[in-house]
Amino acid sequence: MHDLNPTQRFTDRVDAYAAARPSYPDAIAPLLARELGLPGGATIADLGCGTGLSCVPFLRAGFVVIGVEPNDAMRTAGEKLLAGQGSFRAVNGQAESTNLPGASVDLVIAAQAAHWFDLPRARAEALRILRKPARAALIWNDRDATSTACAREYEGLLREFGNDYEKIRHRHAAEGTVAPYFGHSAYREAQLTNATSLDFPTLIARVKSSSYMPQEGAPTYPALLAKLRALFDAHQEDGRIGMDYVTRVFYGEIAP
Repeated sequence: MHDLNPTQRFTDRVDAYAAARPSYPDAIAPLLARELGLPGGATIADLGCGTGLSCVPFLRAGFVVIGVEPNDAMRTAGEKLLAGQGSFRAVNGQAESTNLPGASVDLVIAAQAAHWFDLPRARAEALRILRKPARAALIWNDRDATSTACAREYEGLLREFGNDYEKIRHRHAAEGTVAPYFGHSAYREAQLTNATSLDFPTLIARVKSSSYMPQEGAPTYPALLAKLRALFDAHQEDGRIGMDYVTRVFYGEIAP
């Protein structure tokens, strides 16, 4: 079983993470630019950027993005993914200690990451590196676990085989993270549809990218693989299954 150390728990899953995790809608960048009044060419710090998937919408929109990532393997994968995609650089740092200069960025974001933060320290660091106003956005891809038979069966597999799935699932709940990070409850929320389509190898990689799921060589891995195959065969159309997400974007200004 993995511990809950966020900086290392994905080290052995980087390839699967980069290959199969859901991306983020391009609409996030213009939404935040409009709602938060970002200047053209603004500098954005992506805290816990991982393999860089969450940086992509902002680079495509012409922003400067600094990916802050403490895990060496994840940070290297992000640099590889984003090479040539825009103005991007990665730094070795954490939300609580970014190693960025004071008043050097216009927006901080965190995607699938803020639930791991030490919130008081991360707030203080964000306020230190942000220019005024102290704009921030916390982003989660929430998987639809109930609307189809395929979604319900997949959720059942995660519950059956996930070592600490319930603990991680609880940590992912945004409600206990967002208000403490912003320091108030007057933040705003937007929800964007984010549908994904997976062939069988990508489905396997998506499962393996989750830190709570067994890897090859684990005693339960063959049974997991067999049940994934059965689920895929039962629900695939033209060699693919759908897995739908809602991208939840919480945004506003961090209170001093």
